Amino acid sequence: MTFKLGKKEILIDILARLPAKSLVRFLCTCKSWSDLIGRSSFVSTHINRNVSKHAHVYLLCLHHPTFERQNDNDDPFVEEELQWSLFSNETFEQFSKLSNPLGSTEHYGIYGSSNGLVCISDEILNYDSPIHIWNPSVRKFRTPPISPNNIKFVYVALQFGFHCGVNDYKAVRMMRTNKDTFAVEVYSLRTDSWKMIETIPPWLKCTWQHHTGTFFNGVAYHIIEKGPLFSIMSFDSGSEELEEFIAPDAICNSRGLCIDVYKEQICLLFTFYDCEEEGMEKTDFWVLQKNRWKQLYPFIYPLMAYRTMGISIDDELLMQRRDFIEGGAELCLCNYESKQVLETGIRLAIMPYGKIEFLFSITYIESLVLLNNC
Repeated sequence: MTFKLGKKEILIDILARLPAKSLVRFLCTCKSWSDLIGRSSFVSTHINRNVSKHAHVYLLCLHHPTFERQNDNDDPFVEEELQWSLFSNETFEQFSKLSNPLGSTEHYGIYGSSNGLVCISDEILNYDSPIHIWNPSVRKFRTPPISPNNIKFVYVALQFGFHCGVNDYKAVRMMRTNKDTFAVEVYSLRTDSWKMIETIPPWLKCTWQHHTGTFFNGVAYHIIEKGPLFSIMSFDSGSEELEEFIAPDAICNSRGLCIDVYKEQICLLFTFYDCEEEGMEKTDFWVLQKNRWKQLYPFIYPLMAYRTMGISIDDELLMQRRDFIEGGAELCLCNYESKQVLETGIRLAIMPYGKIEFLFSITYIESLVLLNNC
């Protein structure tokens, strides 16, 4: 038995393959196309195809667009411009520059990217830092209301992503004081409202230090340090449950430690000890399987002052190679199986904050979410 697709189904299949910028231009073609592209069902079809096919994927990086050395030996580096841009995931050519959606010239930080949306806020977060949910592909954004929970916390961590179980985008804000007071707030894009989580487990009511985090399948994950021990704190933005996973014993330092997603599994990457192979560097590697850590064979790559940043959508190691002579850092990709290192030519910006340095490079997938501000 054969089935024939109608003209509408064929049109939807064709349009769903196109980039978001083309679809936005097609809104002016005719009313029927505008209605079709603006429907929530088509928006879902478009993003689902992009995610499953890894189509219209970019690297979202904070970088230096230009760089020149000064002749002044006492001040060898230029006060350099910083720029958020999208780069092709295949050719690494610059696709587009991203400006602040509010028109401000102030710098901002990105605290998560999911289904074409990015969450931006101040570079250094405070309890009253404004948050904006932004789709740069369609140039639409939503500014959440100010939280009604007017509690002044000295440390704030922010994560953002999509929870398919509740079909909603969530921003999770974790806040802590110097007196070990801890709170979690969750913003729902669907209801445009904040909620304070009332129940905090006893294992969080102690002195601990927060490090890096990630957001996956609706769950925010954070690395925390409690004395000599490292743990992974998870918060499910749907069920609103907090859980702790003790990190492997080999993890003894926050330097060179990051958390990300590898082949649909939460993973820990740790670069601290020398590699047994001469001229090579290694990054120890664990994945979280059934609430237990399974150690995989470490990433091994040529020794050239690399540092691990995370993992790309193609499950390749995102790495930065420092240039100590001219400054800055080059973004590289390392293939886990072949050990090959690919130079992208993207020069990342290094953002110093005290003794900490921040570098940003994450995956961005185009979508039409927020096209009609819904």
